[in-house]
Amino acid sequence: MDQPTPATQQEIEVPGDVHEVTRTTTRQFSAGETFDYAATAGTLVVRENEGAPIASMFYTAYERLPRDPQRPITFLFNGGPGSASLWLNIGGFGPRRASTLTPSATPPAPYAWGDNPHTMLGYSDLVFIDAVGTGYSRLAPGVDPARAWGVDQDIDLFAKAVTRYLARTGAWNRPRYLFGESYGTTRAAGLVHRLQNQGIDVNGVVLLSTLLNRSTSFSAGDHFYINLLPSYAATARYHGVAGHTGLDDAAFLDAARAFALGEYSSALLAGDRLDDSRLATVAEELSGFIGIPAAELIRQRLRPEMEWFREALLRNQERKIGRFDARFTADNGYVIGTGSHDPATDDAATAAVNSAHLAAYREHLHTDLGFETELPYLPLNNVQVAAAWDWKHKAPGIDVPLEVPDVGYDLAAAMRRNPALRVLVTGGVYDLATPFFHAENDVARMFLSPEVRANLQFVWHEAGHMSFVDEEVITRMSADLAGFYRGTLPHTS
Repeated sequence: MDQPTPATQQEIEVPGDVHEVTRTTTRQFSAGETFDYAATAGTLVVRENEGAPIASMFYTAYERLPRDPQRPITFLFNGGPGSASLWLNIGGFGPRRASTLTPSATPPAPYAWGDNPHTMLGYSDLVFIDAVGTGYSRLAPGVDPARAWGVDQDIDLFAKAVTRYLARTGAWNRPRYLFGESYGTTRAAGLVHRLQNQGIDVNGVVLLSTLLNRSTSFSAGDHFYINLLPSYAATARYHGVAGHTGLDDAAFLDAARAFALGEYSSALLAGDRLDDSRLATVAEELSGFIGIPAAELIRQRLRPEMEWFREALLRNQERKIGRFDARFTADNGYVIGTGSHDPATDDAATAAVNSAHLAAYREHLHTDLGFETELPYLPLNNVQVAAAWDWKHKAPGIDVPLEVPDVGYDLAAAMRRNPALRVLVTGGVYDLATPFFHAENDVARMFLSPEVRANLQFVWHEAGHMSFVDEEVITRMSADLAGFYRGTLPHTS
């Protein structure tokens, strides 16, 4: 690796004793192709309309050199609520990347990381933004967390951050993209509508591991089980306990989708009106897809809750499958205590990659960028942030705020308003946290015209929630993304 140029630091004072800091260095990229790029770590101060500071939002940005006023610029963020954006950066599509052994656990340090042959920097400049309360992003002194920790509050601050970045860099006339992962897809769907209503049209939106309608994700509702069934089926097939062995993978998932929308959903809606004979029949069919004995499914009234399924699928092996990537398994022996754990960390899939990504990202900031601060870096602060989150959402066309968000309304409104807006919906079939069928069903209820719906593209991979951490899958994802960007620019084919 070449030696970077010495970093230059700039500090800008803004009202309220809050400062914007940037630290920029020039590096050479050398992984497949060679080019120079500017790397910046810094803060954006977002303010109320009258100028009072709300928060300082941390970001890392990468700009290919020489600068091109027509090159796309992409704003990327992970989810939570309460997750920083380092995963998409150092684990996925930034110029530097830490590799993992997914779908097996990655051993402790030292980790392998370096220039990323899968980076998106070849065709788009990149800006990774941390939500307030994550990474180094913090509220301004005296500002109530309620100003930031909520669906609409978060969308507002990200809109201000994007606008501030465009103003600081003068990138007003460049093609613009949003890339959200997990809760970041909820944010992106609301954000694209907010930005376009403020006169900032967007060329494309990438939704990875998508959740648009939270109201259908609660385990008390029948939609929850319908949405999860194809992911359960893919998981059971991966672990060798599903039926329908005569079908190939694609046909098997199509059959699972059809069963979920047909006989299975009808049986769930029937509730106690389902007679014993039909209950037994549906349980046998469900067992053939998801690998759990029919007798157990009857006891569950055809409703295998996710945590129950994670323990039940490989119970005879005393193994528990992953939530974020169900290909992973971990020891599931007897444990004292029946209380809940943090779902973001008590999972074999996240435990297998988190340390590698955090170590590489912190070294990237320190060694590559020379960015130093006394603040603690908060990669996952979901226990604090999500617990205080305001889930109400004012959707376009609905006068009363929704108690739980459905940002499909926002995305649909944005796509109708901007007929050139393209949307890529992607993810992994082994993701139980944001099931791929949930995304398909959410989009189906956006009620778009055929002409507008043609701007939507679905791509599913044999991967989990953070599909980009799989070394085989990220190669295909990179090709998908490059093709998506080419298709959204009018001067390209």
